[in-house]
Amino acid sequence: MKALVFDAYGTLFDVHSVIEACEREFPGHGTALSHLWRAKQLEYTWLRSLMFQYRDFWQVTESSLEYACRARGLTLEATAKSRLMDAYLHLAAYPEVRETLASLAGRQLLILSNGSPQMLSALVESSGLKEAFAHVLSVNAVKVYKPNPAVYQLAATRTKLDRGAIGFVSSNFWDICGAGAFGFRTFWINRTGATPDSLGYTPDTTVKSLSELVPLAGG
Repeated sequence: MKALVFDAYGTLFDVHSVIEACEREFPGHGTALSHLWRAKQLEYTWLRSLMFQYRDFWQVTESSLEYACRARGLTLEATAKSRLMDAYLHLAAYPEVRETLASLAGRQLLILSNGSPQMLSALVESSGLKEAFAHVLSVNAVKVYKPNPAVYQLAATRTKLDRGAIGFVSSNFWDICGAGAFGFRTFWINRTGATPDSLGYTPDTTVKSLSELVPLAGG
């Protein structure tokens, strides 16, 4: 492999690091609110892609937060919404991320994400990981969300590599399926022991942590 492409949300950055912020705003609801927010966020990306009604990921994330609060009977004031949305720009990187990326630095490393360009820029800046990546690519360039093949084509086009020379890394099984169908070699980061979806696809490699990629990718 000449390049490794990483999903951002849930793979490099812990989407549930917002639990603390959710708990501050709504005591006793932090964990449940975070999980519903994330679930609805993903659902909205798929629905908007199917309906050809693209909105960038910031808008999708905001709409998902509004829904999650309504569903839990919580009143979301404008100031609280602003604070929670800001938390998405400062998600915590998983503990092994920095060391793993440093060990893999001999090849092209990219991010390919549903995130809007502004969200991703803020995230890599706040985490201090900007210099680790040759490119940070957003679905905003094609106005459709993963797992549409047009998204994965962004990485192939930018690297100018054959699909088989690109490894794709994600903690999201549906994302791994999309990348595998496109022709990338896939690495599923299954931190929680999740059950694979029945989509007729098996990842090329399944590991429990990003750090396990280093020997597998020749780092």
